[in-house]
Amino acid sequence: MATPTEYQESNRLVGSSPFLAQVRDVLRRLHYSIRTETAYLGWIKRYILFHGKRHPETLGEPEIEAFLNHLAVDRNVAASTQNQALNALVFLYKKVLGRELAQGMQFKHAKRPERLPTVFERTEVRNILYPMEGVTGLIARLLYGTGMRVLECLRLRVQDIDFQRKSITIRAGKGNKDRMALLPNDLIPALQHQLELAKAIHQTDLAEGHGEVYLPFALERKYPNAGKSWGWQYLFPASKRAVDPRSGKIRRHHLDESVINKALKAAIQKAGINKHGSCHTLRHSFATHMLEDGYDIRTVQTLLGHKDVKTTMIYTHVLQQGPLGAKSPLDKMGVPLKFGGGSDNGK
Repeated sequence: MATPTEYQESNRLVGSSPFLAQVRDVLRRLHYSIRTETAYLGWIKRYILFHGKRHPETLGEPEIEAFLNHLAVDRNVAASTQNQALNALVFLYKKVLGRELAQGMQFKHAKRPERLPTVFERTEVRNILYPMEGVTGLIARLLYGTGMRVLECLRLRVQDIDFQRKSITIRAGKGNKDRMALLPNDLIPALQHQLELAKAIHQTDLAEGHGEVYLPFALERKYPNAGKSWGWQYLFPASKRAVDPRSGKIRRHHLDESVINKALKAAIQKAGINKHGSCHTLRHSFATHMLEDGYDIRTVQTLLGHKDVKTTMIYTHVLQQGPLGAKSPLDKMGVPLKFGGGSDNGK
C-alpha cells in the first residue's frame, strides 16, 4: 500500500505527461513498489529533460551514455545512484518501449567508495536500547536482534512470527526474496503483547466496517476476504486508518518508518554516542557481533539475505583491531604517558 505522500510524489513527477503516465501504468501492472515507481519516474524524467524533452523513442545508447557520463562527471553522484539511473533506463526501453539495449555501453562509471560500515559496540547498543520502550523499543530490539532492514521489520504480518520454531519469515525482502530470521528468546513476551495490541486494533476496525489490509500482487483478487483475516494483519499497525491512493479503499497500513527513525536518533543522542548511526547501523552491528561470537560467514550471509558473500565479507574488516589487524609496537613497551601540572609549550 502506498502512503498518500508517496502517491502524491508519483503524480507530481508524471504531471500532464501522457508518456510518463504510460510508464507509471507499466510499473504498476508489473507490481513494482511505490518507491521504485517514484525513483524510476524521476530518472526517466531527468533523462528526457537532459536531452531537451526529446521522446525516448528517438534516443538510444549514445544518449544514455551521455546522460550517465553527466551524472558521474558533472553531478559527481555515487555509484549506487548511477546504477539506479541505468536500471530505470533499462526498464524504460525494455518494458515500455519493447527494445533491448546493446550490451557493453561505454560510459564513465561513478567511483564506488570503499567505506566500512558504522558499527555500535555492544555497550553502545545496550545504552541505546535500554531506555527505549513500547513499540519503538521493540522494533529497535528486533532490528539488532535479527539483522532485519527497517522496512522488512515494519512490513511483518502476524503469520510471519513462529514462536514454536523461534523464527521470523521475511517476505519479499531486498531482491524480492523470502528468508528466515532469528526470533530472539528475550523478545517473545514483548511480541506476544504486541500481537494482543494489534488484535485489539483489528477487532475495532472490523466492528467499524473496516479491518482490511493491503495484500501483495494478485492475492486480493485470488482471495477476496484474506485482507480482513487476522494472519495477514500487520504486526505493527499504524495509529490511524488511511485511504489507499491506488485503490481508494480505507485501510490500516503499517507504522511509518519515520516513527522508529526519530525514536532511535533520540536514543543515540541521549546515550551520548558520537557516531552517525541509524536503524541500518543496528543491522551492521548484528552482523559484526555474530561474527565476533564465532558464527561462520555463510550463516551470517543467509540471515542478512545477502546474494553474494562478498557483501557480507565487509564485516570481517570491521572485526580487525587497527589497520589490517596490526598492533603498534608501542603497545608492547608499557611506557605510560604522564601529564604534569604545567605545559612545556613544546620545548
